[in-house]
Amino acid sequence: MKQAQKMQEQMAKTQAELETKTVEASAAGGKVKVTANGAGDVIAIKIDKEVVDPDDVEFLEEIVLSAVKQAVEQGKALTQSEMAKLTGGLF
Repeated sequence: MKQAQKMQEQMAKTQAELETKTVEASAAGGKVKVTANGAGDVIAIKIDKEVVDPDDVEFLEEIVLSAVKQAVEQGKALTQSEMAKLTGGLF
């Protein structure tokens, strides 16, 4: 029972630490950058002025979405990796 409680405490600590770790993904050759944390939350989006074309908003939407998806995936992968270390791959 103590072992389960200790693991829960370690998992809570790891989750809190993951919220402070960040990953960055980019699209369009780095013209759009998205930063996410280990919890999978998007915390920043940077868009270079060069990719902002009022006549082609659809392109901008696509590259922003692509970068967001990549950042969220990387954040989730970071979480899975850290939790696997903690649980020995049980989850």
